[in-house]
Amino acid sequence: MIRLTDVHKKFGSLEVLKGIDLEVGEGEVVTVLGASGSGKTTMLRCINFLEKADKGTLEIDGTKIDMPSAGKKDILNVRRQTAMVFQHYNLFANKTVLENVTQGLITVQKIPAKEAVQKGEFYLEKVGLADKRDSFPIQLSGGQQQRVGIARALALNPKVILMDEPTSALDPELVGEVLNVIRKVAEEKRTMIVVTHEMAFAREVSDKVVFMDSGVVLESGVPEDIFTNPKEERTKQFLQRYLK
Repeated sequence: MIRLTDVHKKFGSLEVLKGIDLEVGEGEVVTVLGASGSGKTTMLRCINFLEKADKGTLEIDGTKIDMPSAGKKDILNVRRQTAMVFQHYNLFANKTVLENVTQGLITVQKIPAKEAVQKGEFYLEKVGLADKRDSFPIQLSGGQQQRVGIARALALNPKVILMDEPTSALDPELVGEVLNVIRKVAEEKRTMIVVTHEMAFAREVSDKVVFMDSGVVLESGVPEDIFTNPKEERTKQFLQRYLK
């Protein structure tokens, strides 16, 4: 479904990604773990061309793209097949909840407004926010705003959903409501790459866990292998308090 091969990215003299290889099968939920600064978010942003990689290839649904030389058509094609859930929601403050969900449907996918509204209402219902359709983001809690972000991503019906630490900006008591929504999405067998610090959640929902350190994928495997018997010493250090 989606494959990264030898992906590199520098910011000035700082090499953030040092040859990332990652493969995600259709319907798989892959969680990406690692300390701050390990390159997790940059990898996601390169997949969606919010950052342009300096080297490497992206293959999505059988189409291979050389990432540094990708043109506007290539990037648009990738963005039509992916959707991003951001750490800080990235909602339009001047638009209602429903308008936030339908914006991409109308402007990017060129869906008629009436159909977009029907889809928007359907996905707001799925995340438990149908009653907030006419509210503005400032009237919502952080957890509710993130659920709107998830509804927006789902409404686009992407082949791959990218989630960048979707709970890290939330107060602790709001984390659970967002994780519950993501669990339900995972149960639908949607292809997802989720960068997260929620270890119990990663262990529960993942088909595969990837551990990144210093710009490389240090190891990957099924959750039980990573959480009970990691091979790399750095992975053991990172997961120390979660190992049983």
